[in-house]
Amino acid sequence: MKPDHILNLDLGERSYPIYIGAGLIDDPALLGRHIPGNSALVVSNTTVAPLYLERLESNLEQAGIRHDKVILEDGEQYKTIDSVMTIMTALLEARQDRRSTLIALGGGVVGDITGFAAAIYQRGVHFIQIPTTLLSQVDSSVGGKTGVNHPLGKNMVGAFYQPRCVIVDTATLDTLPDRELSAGLAEVVKYGLIHDADFFHWLELNASKLMARDRQSLAEAILVSCRTKASIVEQDERESGIRAILNLGHTFGHAIEACMGYGNWLHGEAVATGMVMAADLSLRHGWIEPEVRQRTIALLEEFALPVNPPAEMTVEQYMQAMAIDKKTVDGKIRFVLLQALGKAIVTADYDPDLLAATLAGC
Repeated sequence: MKPDHILNLDLGERSYPIYIGAGLIDDPALLGRHIPGNSALVVSNTTVAPLYLERLESNLEQAGIRHDKVILEDGEQYKTIDSVMTIMTALLEARQDRRSTLIALGGGVVGDITGFAAAIYQRGVHFIQIPTTLLSQVDSSVGGKTGVNHPLGKNMVGAFYQPRCVIVDTATLDTLPDRELSAGLAEVVKYGLIHDADFFHWLELNASKLMARDRQSLAEAILVSCRTKASIVEQDERESGIRAILNLGHTFGHAIEACMGYGNWLHGEAVATGMVMAADLSLRHGWIEPEVRQRTIALLEEFALPVNPPAEMTVEQYMQAMAIDKKTVDGKIRFVLLQALGKAIVTADYDPDLLAATLAGC
């Protein structure tokens, strides 16, 4: 099956292609050309494996790749170092060596865990991303961020480690639950807010098609999102500068996930609410017009996403959780905020009283 689109993420010797198209999971040649050795370990979860693992294993057999598999429990609450150790044990028991390839078949949790395992097994082995959720297809599978959660903070244990390729099979979205589709659309909206006002407007015009799973519209949204993220990562692979704008809404959102218990709020749901809070704080500083906040809320609601934070969370809980955020420097929390629709900044130059007002009144 020929990909509809091939993007290249240019990072010198760590460059790799992103393939986008329907049915790509059934192409053994596409998979095989990115496995340099003759052995692999597939990591999936209890939801995705029954849907796609048999097909992937058949492809590996056709390509002459010896393989083993690990099936993890499904959910953000399993994005832990224990899951990484499960993969380590499987690799060692199967006597997988440095030429082995780990294959992540699943959503963002599976991709992040597998990538981190690949980064640390024998100090680094190959891995391939096959994302099966919209959120992982447009965001977490691209850019090389890997890791697991800690009870005190999300993604606090991890590494930057790039895959050999990303295979985005858009047909896997046919089996994606509605709630997961909406969660992925939150990250799509993010790209419009931080980088591309025209894309944001396109999303407003095509919201009903995206919610109806129109394949052409979803493919366009995935393409633009991946292209945007790739261009930002190429400029700043390890998030020392511009890449941090990709975290719009995430400082607030990660606090919600940690305080409410991982898995109770989907990552995209927490990010959606976090983006509204970021827009609110931007508005309170006079950096954006009220229309930007209102359009943000309206579009997220079109995608059936929450726009109000959990009522039970206190200002103190937010501040404690956000103080552990990776963007915090020298004890000062930095936020990704908006200067206009399509333009974001990372800043620690905000009024603490206005932040408190956002946390209390959003």
